[in-house]
Amino acid sequence: MADNKALTTRAADFSAWYNELIMKAELADYSPVRGCMVIRPNGYAIWEQMQGALDAMFKETGHQNAYFPLFIPQSFLSKEAEHVEGFAPETAVVTHGGGKELEEPLVVRPTSETIIYAMFSKWIQSWRDLPLLLNQWCNVVRWEMRTRLFLRTTEFLWQEGHTAHATEQEAEEETLRMLGVYRRFMEEWMAMPVVTGRKSESEKFAGALRTYACEAMMQDRKALQAGTSHNLGQNFAKAFDVTFQTADGALDHVWSTSWGVSTRLVGGLIMTHGDDNGLICPPRLAQWQVVIVPIWKSDEERAKVIEAADRIARELRAAGIRVHLDNRDGMKPGAKYYEWEGRGVPLRLELGPRDLANQTVMLARRTGGPKESVPMGGLHERLFGEMDRMQHALFEAAKARREAATLRGPKSKQEFIDFLNGAGGFVYAGWCGDPAVEAEIKEQTKATIRVLPDAEFRSPDAPATCIWTGRPATAEAVWAKAY
Repeated sequence: MADNKALTTRAADFSAWYNELIMKAELADYSPVRGCMVIRPNGYAIWEQMQGALDAMFKETGHQNAYFPLFIPQSFLSKEAEHVEGFAPETAVVTHGGGKELEEPLVVRPTSETIIYAMFSKWIQSWRDLPLLLNQWCNVVRWEMRTRLFLRTTEFLWQEGHTAHATEQEAEEETLRMLGVYRRFMEEWMAMPVVTGRKSESEKFAGALRTYACEAMMQDRKALQAGTSHNLGQNFAKAFDVTFQTADGALDHVWSTSWGVSTRLVGGLIMTHGDDNGLICPPRLAQWQVVIVPIWKSDEERAKVIEAADRIARELRAAGIRVHLDNRDGMKPGAKYYEWEGRGVPLRLELGPRDLANQTVMLARRTGGPKESVPMGGLHERLFGEMDRMQHALFEAAKARREAATLRGPKSKQEFIDFLNGAGGFVYAGWCGDPAVEAEIKEQTKATIRVLPDAEFRSPDAPATCIWTGRPATAEAVWAKAY
């Protein structure tokens, strides 16, 4: 690890704690290019685990991977007016190539709708070509003014799904299906509970008919938009003339969707589970689920202990557990414990001569509690059970924190303001649907509507009036300050 200095505590300065943890656990570093980051092997390994799980889920739901160019003709963006207006301030534009000025400037992709629909117009002719279900893993560039490692950088890694359908209903079903895939991944793999729902008109994706999102609460009670799924209607299809012959011989534009998550999820994982000692990585996403630390005092002990540790490591790997054996010389066991704790490895096995004689290992959990001597026999089964319990406990702890920091049905406008301007959290309150009210609340509290929540998250009694104006409420909204 980078150093042995203790982290700033979360309570003292959450932002400093976050930045220090990333550096100390060697997850990422600042790039010589302003606003960009270098993802180090420890951080990239977590992203690889995320990719693997999500990619399998996409393929299970019928999607295939493809790749589209990094450069997009500038004219493509202007074809969808709302889209270009939404992205224009964030675009990086290439005007020269090969020592010459380009005939048409190229935009470095901020998202790929425009170039993908230009290709869809070539590939889709008939209803038999639908649905077309594609995904790509790639990088995108958005010229951010204020950046923070993993959460908001000029260049970041993500996946973007793009699909085309014959009917509006099919597109809506796809949009909600992928929102469900994201929620399942975030809750079952990341152990990060989310609230799902629809974005308000002012918060939706530029060019979308409707946007749905997964919103998580971090330990500092701020919201993190963790993933979005967009029903694009026929907007892009009309802009790029993506038409198909229907089953009854008519001509129609396709109905399309797009959806994406990014390396921001690594930041969400850190802020959901990390503690004042460093990262806590849910077992399902950890690079190393188990680290084995052999302990010896003499060369004779060293040979025997390392031989046994190596055998245990091989057996655990064969059972499907990701294991690292830390047999570095010249480093005390305590220093190794400290390092692996900071890097968030879920389980640590300590093995010394006494353990070897007893055919046991000492088990330590990253989430705390007393160490425990466990038999070597059946060790992999025990560790799988420990990881399942830890995964569940992390989710339940995060969910309990969210509920404790949630206010439902504030009794007055002042209580609403005081909550948001105080410790903060999620506030469920009635809203009249007026964008001007939404803007005024944002101006006074810096809070935005995170989602208009799905049915399972709504309050038992629907609010009758708008918390801000007293007018009849058209929806219940979840308000919070956000990253």
